[in-house]
Amino acid sequence: MTSPMSLPDALRNLRQASGLSQTAAAERSGVNQTKISRAETGRGLVDKDEVAALCRVYNASPGTRRQLIAMTEALAASRTPRRMVLQRGGWAMQERIGKLENAAKTIRNFAPSAIHGLLQIPAYIEALFGASLSPENLTRTVQARLNRQRVLESDREFHLVMGEGALRWCMGSAAIMVDQLEHLIHQSERPNVHVGIITWTTPTTIPGLHPFTLYDDQAALVATQNATAVITDPRDIADYRGYWDELQPFVSWDDEARDAVHHAAEDYRRIM
Repeated sequence: MTSPMSLPDALRNLRQASGLSQTAAAERSGVNQTKISRAETGRGLVDKDEVAALCRVYNASPGTRRQLIAMTEALAASRTPRRMVLQRGGWAMQERIGKLENAAKTIRNFAPSAIHGLLQIPAYIEALFGASLSPENLTRTVQARLNRQRVLESDREFHLVMGEGALRWCMGSAAIMVDQLEHLIHQSERPNVHVGIITWTTPTTIPGLHPFTLYDDQAALVATQNATAVITDPRDIADYRGYWDELQPFVSWDDEARDAVHHAAEDYRRIM
């Protein structure tokens, strides 16, 4: 099962299918032309009323309109305390993040101390959440995270950077980590999945801050100990994009990254 089209692609394709230019779409819908342009390239957001107006102009089907409005709502700014995430069972947040991933064309993530959720195996997820969720909620949360991974089969681009500490943090057991790191190598061989590692021997000039994910230039997901926030302020997005760009000189990509993962897996095998 593949993921639906991203929000920027869907808006652009609907407009082109209607035979309208961006200028004509703006005149008929009342949505600013610059805003339409930025929304179609993932550099900005439209709200749900603007999406509804564009869908009317493009003669989109009711199902398509509902889908695009749901994507737009997923990109809305929010802050969810960790205790609320756990009270809801964890799976609801996984579904929300899945909607963010489906809405974007390009996903960029920095994870200094954990494997990215899209690359995790069930045993790793269980070790990660197991102490904080009931057995029933744990099962549902694991499945919700695994459901998110279907997006890897789409045409979206993933640029996932981890600190070597993410490979060396023994989540659950050495045996789990061997399986997890082998899975990470396998997934990194997908043509649209680019895995980068900042190795522990790489001299850097900036600190490894908290994990964050950029969805195009529309939204950022930031996770801390006490809350998960979806940020949409363009100034904050620019800050995170700037930090992402600062990280790039220190990242080893693709084959070099796989070498680092392989070495970590071999070290785990020695202590099994």
